[in-house]
Amino acid sequence: MTTTKTTSTLAMDAVRAMLYEVSVTPKPGLVDPASQGPHPDMTVFTFIDSALSLLPYFEKCVAMGLAFDGDELTELFQQIRPLGVRAEQTMRTATNNVNTHKGAIFSLGILVTASAYADKQGVELRSTVQTMLHGLTAHDFDGLAEKSRDQLTAGEKLYLRDGITGIRGEAEAGYPTTFNIALPALRQSTGTLNQRLLDTLLTIVANTTDTNLVKRAGNAEIIPWAHAQAQAYLANGGSKTPAGWEKLLELNRIFERDNLSLGGSADLLILTAFLGLREGIIQNDSFNL
Repeated sequence: MTTTKTTSTLAMDAVRAMLYEVSVTPKPGLVDPASQGPHPDMTVFTFIDSALSLLPYFEKCVAMGLAFDGDELTELFQQIRPLGVRAEQTMRTATNNVNTHKGAIFSLGILVTASAYADKQGVELRSTVQTMLHGLTAHDFDGLAEKSRDQLTAGEKLYLRDGITGIRGEAEAGYPTTFNIALPALRQSTGTLNQRLLDTLLTIVANTTDTNLVKRAGNAEIIPWAHAQAQAYLANGGSKTPAGWEKLLELNRIFERDNLSLGGSADLLILTAFLGLREGIIQNDSFNL
């Protein structure tokens, strides 16, 4: 892949991935064109505004990745972190202070930056991510015992209570759920793009600890249940069978009734869609609801 192509497409692919994710329907625990799900402060239009506002952020991430010539890739991550903080402020301005894409700002910013660097250097993407984020979890969770409870983020509280490292642990490991599970599932999927992304999303749900779900449920005991529900959907044939579709609608009702969210899984779907766009396994003319 040439640097010219990298420069012109990486940032736009990131925005497209976010727009693709919110367009998929029906999604249990998430906003889509047909439903706000358990998120009464958000609509699909909120997500569109948010995604479009973040294009300049991803363009800066591309520039950072292309320009970096240091020996320590952890320095590259430290360079983009302030960009992410400012991007979150941009997002909140665009959404009237609604948190639509905080997780994507973190993870997609990493993938965009690493992709630009890896493409230019001719090195492997996932190992670039792992090297960039070496020591992230230990660094970010250091000293939590000295913080008061009202100073802790939701992710820090989950780490202290349940030992869940969340997206930091996933990122430092090089996004194994995305690279080892979700992306292969997307490659092998069939049907319309909506069907393919639905089945990929539920594959993610079946194989990850979604911290948004744990936060909404109030404990980590919800995770085995979510895994079983997603596995039942896939075992029933997924989005392309009546039994699979009925299971999906059932999950939609349960998640809305119980105020459960799959925001972490949605972020991983965004990453998977981004990589799918980079590989060419997603074609924008194949979206047929």
